[in-house]
Amino acid sequence: MEPTIGILGGMGPEATVDFFAKIVALTPARRDQDHPRVVIDSNPKVPDRTAAILGHGDSPVPALIAGLEVLQRAGANFVAMPCVSAHVFLDELRQKSSLPILSMFEVLVEELTARHPGIRQVGVLATQGTIRAGGLVTRLQQAGIGCVLPSGSEQERVMACVYEIKGATGGRARSRSEVAIEVRELAGRLIGRGAQGVVLGCTEIPLVLKPGEVPVPVFDLTLLLARAAIRAAGRTPRD
Repeated sequence: MEPTIGILGGMGPEATVDFFAKIVALTPARRDQDHPRVVIDSNPKVPDRTAAILGHGDSPVPALIAGLEVLQRAGANFVAMPCVSAHVFLDELRQKSSLPILSMFEVLVEELTARHPGIRQVGVLATQGTIRAGGLVTRLQQAGIGCVLPSGSEQERVMACVYEIKGATGGRARSRSEVAIEVRELAGRLIGRGAQGVVLGCTEIPLVLKPGEVPVPVFDLTLLLARAAIRAAGRTPRD
């Protein structure tokens, strides 16, 4: 029996939809039955990951463990978690669950080293929690890839964009296209400081920034995780 993909989602809900859509689009299928079985636990009640990392919010780990248990009971053989900041807690989740959990950090390093060996420095657009925790940047640096990070004021703008994409506009009510313009401008600043590629290090960012919209390769962690999930399910994803 072929493996069943489990998706530990809801962080946020639209990012989970985007991830599942990418699995469907990248699976080589001629009919419904050619797709892998997928079970999804989309729980937007998981505490804010960045708030937890920064020390002023509840830990998301209990809710994430509960979600893993739901997926295991539903028949998942492994899990993909389309939330980059949740990967800060990945080691703890792996210790507390017997389900294999794919890593966005690992698939990014594999993509860069195997398919883009000429890229030695990338810009990183991620949440403050992901940046502060350091796991993503450390993995890249261990692979010999330098990181161009937003300045303090730029990082505040990144966070504002992420929460606006999620819907927490704080009364500003900017359109999605206006947020997209700002994200492209922030990516451009990193490119201007030497980034040879841009890592979309938060699963909300691919909702507004697409490949070809900036003059360097874009590394969409949602897309890379979808490809890894398809491979783990015994398929070869489309390019």
